[in-house]
Amino acid sequence: MLLVFGPRSATYDFGPGHPLTPRRFGPGIDLLRAVGAVPGLAPEPATDDELAWCHDPRYVEVVKRFSAMPFGAPLAGIGAGDDPAFAGMHDAAASVAGGSIRAMEAILRGEVDHAFHPGGGLHHAMRVRASGFCIYDDPALAIARARRAGLRVLYIDLDVHHGDGVQALHWDDPGVLTVSIHETGRTLFPGTGGIDEVGVGAAAGTAVNVPLEPATGEAAWLDAVHGLLPEMAAAFGPDIIVSQHGADSHAWDPLAHLRVTTTAMGEAARLVDAIAHRHAGGRWLATGGGGYDAYRVVPRMWSLVWLAGEHREVPSATSDAWRERWAAEAARYGQSPLPGTFDDGPNAGTPVDGTQRAAEARSREVIAAAREQAVPRLLREARDRGWWDPAAGSQAAAAVGSPVAGGSPVAGGSPFTHGSAVGAGSPVASGSPVTDGSAAETATIIDAVDPAVWGRLTLAARVIAPLDPVAAHALVAAALEGGVSATAAVVGSTVVGLAIAGSPSTASSGGRDLLALGVAPAHRRQGLAGRLLSASAADHATMGVAERDVVEPLDLATRSSIGRRLLERAGFVATGRASWVRR
Repeated sequence: MLLVFGPRSATYDFGPGHPLTPRRFGPGIDLLRAVGAVPGLAPEPATDDELAWCHDPRYVEVVKRFSAMPFGAPLAGIGAGDDPAFAGMHDAAASVAGGSIRAMEAILRGEVDHAFHPGGGLHHAMRVRASGFCIYDDPALAIARARRAGLRVLYIDLDVHHGDGVQALHWDDPGVLTVSIHETGRTLFPGTGGIDEVGVGAAAGTAVNVPLEPATGEAAWLDAVHGLLPEMAAAFGPDIIVSQHGADSHAWDPLAHLRVTTTAMGEAARLVDAIAHRHAGGRWLATGGGGYDAYRVVPRMWSLVWLAGEHREVPSATSDAWRERWAAEAARYGQSPLPGTFDDGPNAGTPVDGTQRAAEARSREVIAAAREQAVPRLLREARDRGWWDPAAGSQAAAAVGSPVAGGSPVAGGSPFTHGSAVGAGSPVASGSPVTDGSAAETATIIDAVDPAVWGRLTLAARVIAPLDPVAAHALVAAALEGGVSATAAVVGSTVVGLAIAGSPSTASSGGRDLLALGVAPAHRRQGLAGRLLSASAADHATMGVAERDVVEPLDLATRSSIGRRLLERAGFVATGRASWVRR
């Protein structure tokens, strides 16, 4: 794993007493060296043209003026408080940005699969202002570099603070999915990151936020990490992963209120690595981010990220020489004794009290709500009922021989999220031909696909989630065995459209839920989705933002309009703002 660190890294320095101290690089890099890491890329300043990918050139000029004359009235977020001006600030901040951009370019050139920039992760900086100890937003700039190469990016933010800058700078880009797991903005800076922040237009659904209650510990935090990240990756199909591993979610951090452990943080880093290998060809840029216990927590967190990227076991103990070297300094700053292990004891050595139990109960409700909003219904049902394991990916699908046809592994094709209802559909007779209007081919509707028939069919890409159609085919095979009803549009032996209605046991109010509806890109806009919906056994549907073609998503308003027309023509009536029942 390429380690990004050099002489300029410690120049990003807001002065004595500031929480984001360059003192962290001493014990942090020293412990990284102790586990075998050697810096391989020294950051140098990003160019003004590169900074302009995410920052207004006029803002860059403001930073340069403060950099030359670090005094005067506050402007653009720079001044007394979180982001005080300091001499050389522009070069220092631009070097952080340059480190992440150059690391991304090394990955894009294929020189490395993984890179780790511990001094990066300055995720609060906005287009025209500094914020939250961040002058330039290096993760957003690295993402912009990947986007300029045509790659679709999954950004994972594990800092205790909401990754608001990265979210804002890519708010309207459907090719960037941002997932932030953080302490709620009701109790912590920057005050944002509610689950209702989902993106806009064609990018609606590409911002995912999980705001956790203060006092939430490692168990519930890991529930969010394991519960959402594999599913979101499967639904989005990224080409590259960018992650931010702020150590300030830790129980000992002085600026926040979660109770996470290094054990959980290391587990999360290994999950991100696995996601990168499963969905993105191993391409992964990790950044450090926050963390204000510079001796006991930050060095261990950085080492755990690097060890995850190197696929090495965690050593049984931190280095004796490391502890001896930094013990006195750690004590001087009230952060001692230095831990003898990389992992923490359960709950960081403190008992789980009533406050934590109550916080975790509320946080799990938030996690469930975020998952319901962000993850396609079919994937949630499939995982919950054991039909699909997102950690297995296409490898598991390949193991059962699931066939696939037609291009890149991307899901979508439906304008609405699916739910449950009551009643009976009006099925089209099995074998009824439906002209789809493409190349004089005719799609045949099969209104009750059984497992044996499904096993003889291939699945076109971008019909339904998950992204990989091999995995999607295997998921449907398992779901059919579990009692779902599937209606397929078939050209030859290839499924080009699909409607899946849940088994009665998956219904929320009797009848069958509509779990998925999708049509392959070449067969859309020919009325096939409406025919599939009319023919399906579904009785209830719920529109939302989770279901979309992630490659060519429609504007949210257009998606909603199409969804309403499809439902009405198939005999559904609205029973609420997003809920529909078949007459």
